Amino acid sequence: MNTETIKQSASENRSHMNILVTLDANYIPYLNIMLTSMLYSNPEVIFTVYFLHTSVKEEEFASTRAILSAPHQLIPVSAKDLELEDAPTTARYPQEIYYRIFAARYLPEDVDRILYLDPDIIVNGSLTELYETPMQDSFFAAASHIKKLMHKVNELRLDMDEDSPYINSGVMLMNLQKLRLEQDMQEVFRYIEKYKNKLILPDQDIISALYGSKIISLDPYRYNMTERLFALNPRNEGWLDLDWVREHAAIIHYCGRNKPWKSGYVGQLDVFFQETLKRMQSSDGMAEDGSFASSSD
Repeated sequence: MNTETIKQSASENRSHMNILVTLDANYIPYLNIMLTSMLYSNPEVIFTVYFLHTSVKEEEFASTRAILSAPHQLIPVSAKDLELEDAPTTARYPQEIYYRIFAARYLPEDVDRILYLDPDIIVNGSLTELYETPMQDSFFAAASHIKKLMHKVNELRLDMDEDSPYINSGVMLMNLQKLRLEQDMQEVFRYIEKYKNKLILPDQDIISALYGSKIISLDPYRYNMTERLFALNPRNEGWLDLDWVREHAAIIHYCGRNKPWKSGYVGQLDVFFQETLKRMQSSDGMAEDGSFASSSD
């Protein structure tokens, strides 16, 4: 089923959303868990998921294709032609993190907006309101997790404008139409070269510093809930427990090193990950690691 057929089907019966993921094969089991939660929480939506990568083999997509069976669709997109030899990378932050910055370069021209999601996420609620956020001339919509003092540190470290938000790049709505028209790739490369020794979280450092005036701020408690936000919850918001999160937080993000699939997880939000994992394991052919026991297209 091609993209146009899916869009036609969506217009007749269900809404349609474009989703972007960028990762290597090691994260596919966790991507599958994220996608399972997304489909479960958004049964009214048909998803086209673009998988931007350089090294994943076709057979490694099998378990993800099984989850995204018709009318949903998985579309792998190669990013091999992008020159990133001089971009700073580490074992924790591989080259793939830069692909979301240049997503507009690789995705089809008729895709005008897309929602980027990290694989270490559980989608706990509807994505419709987020996806339909009016973008106007903005490039991105994303949430920030930092307070005023740390924002000042980032202003100095990255030469950011005072009014620019420092975002978490794990959840980003992208205005691909505007990015195609206005994004200057050489500006990004010049910034990397100038600040490469100061970049700590390279992709979100770059996006926040270069495009701050083009970013719409999202509510982190709703669209990028983390264990830290939950632990430091504001008493005047009227919520103190997991019931509030279950009702209000559409996206739960296990950012940082504290992952719910690792031993020694600290916190309470792993309950949402475990619920999704159990849902997957109860499906026929599903292995305990979240992958499928047999290939299926």
